[in-house]
Amino acid sequence: MTSIIPASSKDLGQHRNRNGLPGNGQPKNENKISERIRARLVAEDVSFLANDNIAEHIQPGELKELEVEVADRVRELLQSLVIDIDNDHNTQETAERVARMYLNEVFKGRFYEQPDVTSFPNTKDLDEIYTVGPITVRSACSHHLVPILGNCWIGIKPGSRVIGLSKFARVADWVFSRPHIQEEAVMILADEIERLCEPKGLGIIVKAQHYCMKWRGVKEPNTSMVNSVVRGVFRHDPSLKQEFFELVRQQESTLGA
Repeated sequence: MTSIIPASSKDLGQHRNRNGLPGNGQPKNENKISERIRARLVAEDVSFLANDNIAEHIQPGELKELEVEVADRVRELLQSLVIDIDNDHNTQETAERVARMYLNEVFKGRFYEQPDVTSFPNTKDLDEIYTVGPITVRSACSHHLVPILGNCWIGIKPGSRVIGLSKFARVADWVFSRPHIQEEAVMILADEIERLCEPKGLGIIVKAQHYCMKWRGVKEPNTSMVNSVVRGVFRHDPSLKQEFFELVRQQESTLGA
């Protein structure tokens, strides 16, 4: 009786040169760009959790190398899902598309530096509360990597410096473009805005739908999550906090958000 020994999973779909090594001539898993970046982060005692930004520690040209590596891993995932990527015209370039999407779009907040934000002195001593929103936010659940889609409102009682309205949307997009849980995303966004314009009061509300509940699991299509953070005078003065929430309600009512 003839026995058939299955190929090891690491050999599946790998192009190997005449020395028996992968196509680049390097032993697999050695000198990977992700390992070099990870070693650098560990050596510098830098956190690289899912919702951390690591752009400062990525050297020129490495993001392109990382894109190639991620595409290789996605290709292996598709093969492990028993998808014939060699003959299926719909998935032949899926690995490359997914790699570009994750690094340059969906998770760009991890791999790219914060957009340029210029702050200006509050020369007119503006001290009235204003709100900006709804700002569309898009993220992905850290647990399942499926979308989180929603709206964000930001309220400011100005301090010594101010930033342009559009900059709030740019910073929110940068912060949310990482794997997140919503509770942490709001806190990180608040930290960034406080650092940028040092407001006397800051309030943020996020209302979002989580596809880990809509698409899988309990499959509740109409469920959303709402959370908020208030800091400075909004936290300590109930009347100012109430004014912030009322302004957001007015925006929701007017715009149907």
